[in-house]
Amino acid sequence: MFQSDENGVYATVQASALRRIFAFGVLLGLGGLVIYTALVQPPAPVWLVFMLAFGGAMLWLAETMRRCTLLSIELTETELRASNGFVLARMDEIIAVDRGAFAFKPSNGFTLKLKEKKPRSWAPGLWWRYGRRIGVGGVTSAGQAKFMAEQIALRITAARL
Repeated sequence: MFQSDENGVYATVQASALRRIFAFGVLLGLGGLVIYTALVQPPAPVWLVFMLAFGGAMLWLAETMRRCTLLSIELTETELRASNGFVLARMDEIIAVDRGAFAFKPSNGFTLKLKEKKPRSWAPGLWWRYGRRIGVGGVTSAGQAKFMAEQIALRITAARL
């Protein structure tokens, strides 16, 4: 296993700059286009409300993703956490790592299976947690995510021995 840095972090996963910009642009463009279309050629009142709400939701999602992807995910000896201190899972709660080609996982990422259910949470483009699963990835660097997944798998195997 590798040595940690001065802060006790063994691996870090960050958003890739180009993927982050592209994803933000797509969401921002979609939201703006839907709102523009609704205002320039107003449909029936029900559809107008729907289109404005959908466009606003896409703009909100774009801003939320922009803020969340400024953070990174850090692996320490005891936990997997976001750089703002939010703990995704403790190492003793993780049962398995799934990073296969047909796994239900985010793009360029991996999925962790936990012993117990945790509250739902989400950082668009970076990670999600639903029930007993945590997905790490999205607009992240594939190499960093693969390295972190391997480090977690090594720690799980070492803990079982």
